[in-house]
Amino acid sequence: MINLALYQPDIPQNVGAAIRLAACLGLTLDIIEPCGFPWNDRKIKQSAMDYWDLLQLRKHDSWDSFQNTYQGRRILLMTTKGAQPYTDFTFQEGDILLAGRESAGVPDEVHSAANARLLIPMRGAARSLNVINACAMITGEALRQTHKSAR
Repeated sequence: MINLALYQPDIPQNVGAAIRLAACLGLTLDIIEPCGFPWNDRKIKQSAMDYWDLLQLRKHDSWDSFQNTYQGRRILLMTTKGAQPYTDFTFQEGDILLAGRESAGVPDEVHSAANARLLIPMRGAARSLNVINACAMITGEALRQTHKSAR
């Protein structure tokens, strides 16, 4: 299956939206800490509403821990500094779609570790989409290509 991973997310509302996205599509959601906000299980579960029980969540206390968990799987970084449009990329079963921090993206170490750096082409002066909107677009294409559905 495809995984969705958030690298040190800054905005709890985006984590809530990622929970809902992952739960609805049957994805594992990986959170790579530290988060830019205090993680409070009660509040996170509250924001996830009735989707919490549908969620497969894995929290990692560091980038190294995340990498050790998923050795051998492709990590696809979704980034405005990407080299390849996601629509021209061939996704595979087992890919991990990685989104960076809303405020700063990811450090060079994470860029270097990614197997691919994917971007969403945008017009003119537009800088970036909301991170979860971008995740939804790219995840949809990955699932379409791998013929996976949430059923």
